Amino acid sequence: MSRDYAKKNRSPNRRRAPAKPPVPGWVWLLIGGILGAFIMFLVYLADVVPQPATQEKPVAEKPKVTRTETEEEKVPKPRFDFYKLLQESEVIVPATEPAQTVEKIVETQPDSMEYILQVGSFRNNVDADKLRAQLILLNLDARIEKVTIRNGELWHRVIVGPFQDQSRLASARSTLVANQYNALMLKRDKNAAP
Repeated sequence: MSRDYAKKNRSPNRRRAPAKPPVPGWVWLLIGGILGAFIMFLVYLADVVPQPATQEKPVAEKPKVTRTETEEEKVPKPRFDFYKLLQESEVIVPATEPAQTVEKIVETQPDSMEYILQVGSFRNNVDADKLRAQLILLNLDARIEKVTIRNGELWHRVIVGPFQDQSRLASARSTLVANQYNALMLKRDKNAAP
């Protein structure tokens, strides 16, 4: 006789084995932490250099060596004569010379000098004009100078100024630096043609 396997005989006497409850997550976390600490301890032990056991060994007396010149003693020791040379070349500065600071030097400059800041130099006049417009928006007195250099090349310099005093120069320079413009400070004669 043939048997129908689609219909299984489910008898009520057969019981399923009870399902095991899952292991909580904190248990896995604890096991992982302990395992990680153990591995780190093993890595630490691998890096530790073993110390030799310190056992007292009887020290044999060193044989007395007669005094002979070793290689170190054969090489002459360096002599430093610069201490004596410095004392011999001492120069006494007369106290009558006044020490001028940078500010005093700038104040004593003749009035014929002026300061300008060169912000850029371009071959193309359009590029120079764009930079000049940006500087005018920063409330700086910018202009373009045309300069002919070697081989007859024409360059367009964008300059800010001229300035007669250091305070206005410093103010313009700080404005340029705050807006990420690099400027080159130039000093020239007022009477010189640009």
